[in-house]
Amino acid sequence: MQRIEQHACFGGTQEVWQHASSTLDCPMKFAVYLPPQAARGPCPVLYWLSGLTCSEQNFIQKAGAQRYAAEHGLILVAPDTSPRGDDVADDEAYDLGQGAGFYLNATQQPWAAHYRMHDYVVNELPALVDAHFPTTTARGISGHSMGGHGALVIALRNPGRYRSVSAFSPIVAPSRVPWGGKAFEAYLGSDRDSWKQWDACELVRAAAERLPLLVDQGGADEFLQEQLRPELLRDACAASGHPLTLRLQPGYDHSYYFIASFIGDHIVHHAAALVE
Repeated sequence: MQRIEQHACFGGTQEVWQHASSTLDCPMKFAVYLPPQAARGPCPVLYWLSGLTCSEQNFIQKAGAQRYAAEHGLILVAPDTSPRGDDVADDEAYDLGQGAGFYLNATQQPWAAHYRMHDYVVNELPALVDAHFPTTTARGISGHSMGGHGALVIALRNPGRYRSVSAFSPIVAPSRVPWGGKAFEAYLGSDRDSWKQWDACELVRAAAERLPLLVDQGGADEFLQEQLRPELLRDACAASGHPLTLRLQPGYDHSYYFIASFIGDHIVHHAAALVE
């Protein structure tokens, strides 16, 4: 690994690292915030998954999460949203290809060669983080929009791996909205049954673990009705008895102004489960 950025921040350090990913077969970057407590001993880790068009930079520059992570002693890890590089398949549209990995394992060409973000986030990235930084075994996961979808799906698919999960404006039912339909058709093919394993509303119905879900959604979000549809997650959780706290925040949109306004609440939610 090579460290390419380091900045003092709230008594700790904000860093960006680059490495050669064996899972994605390309170079990858990820951001790590080390709180001041990490200088004294191991800390739990909160993974953050960003949304469409984003990289590892959006969260660390705009969310203001470092202040709260420093207060509670959490390491923050934010990977890029997709594989990158000249040899990596791409598309001219913003919602497919590089910057739009959807945190799944693609099965269709040309995407299958590199687009395995689920395995990267669940396996390769934590192994690197645990090997190079002072971590405990406690992990949480969160994200925004496409990354909110990723956080929910990854937590639901991997019972016992995460102690906490939350999301901002997640795509809760990608099988039933345009963003998800386009990406799933490209990455997974036309068999809609195969899509269910990457859809939070489908997964929650048969979840082996009742990990409480915290979801914040802006009431003025321009994507609320067509792409996000949080009521579908509410109904799925109600039908299966899965614990969900769904908060509709009036007046807030889809931007990082929304995330910055409530990230402190999410850090507290994760710290309660992660900090011993």
